Amino acid sequence: MPLLRPILVLLSILTLALLSPAQDNKTFPTNDEINLLLTQTDRALQQYKPLLDEEAVQLGKSGAEAVAKDRQVVNALETAVAALKKQPQGFNGPAGFAFFEWLDDASRNALLCSSTALNQLTEHVMAGDKVKGVELVHLSQGCMDVSTLFYTVSENAGALYERYVKAEQQLAEKGFNVSQRCAEALKKMDAAAKKRQ
Repeated sequence: MPLLRPILVLLSILTLALLSPAQDNKTFPTNDEINLLLTQTDRALQQYKPLLDEEAVQLGKSGAEAVAKDRQVVNALETAVAALKKQPQGFNGPAGFAFFEWLDDASRNALLCSSTALNQLTEHVMAGDKVKGVELVHLSQGCMDVSTLFYTVSENAGALYERYVKAEQQLAEKGFNVSQRCAEALKKMDAAAKKRQ
């Protein structure tokens, strides 16, 4: 019976601490929010992949290395999308940060594609090759559009990941505060027990 009272006190403290409403409760990203992000990413990837093929053709050897690196980012994103579709809460951890970085890389790579195509456009226009010029304008515009799309999706991913980090921090602080209260309650009970002896 003497052991029952301290346990009840500790359980009361834990229950009150965990159930008490916090002023600015941070919430973890939900499955629905993460799935929307995955859908947005998949759409951007479907627009980007044909442009990579076009970039490989239009830029030839000069763009081969860049296209190979771009494809690595696309493959990483496709793998991540497939894995996160099965387990959306995997985003709420280190995988979410990697996902955000890959989206940022894809945006930057698509922007580089646009810039490179514009640089080559100048050379071909000066040489009088209008057909190649039109193809490069199309590639540049397509890459610019996809870059903007990836940037928008990465902003969404960044906001979700920031929410995850803040919710994780708040949960850790709440856990620390509860453990402090429990330690203080145990000290008080121990002191009271020593006085009775």
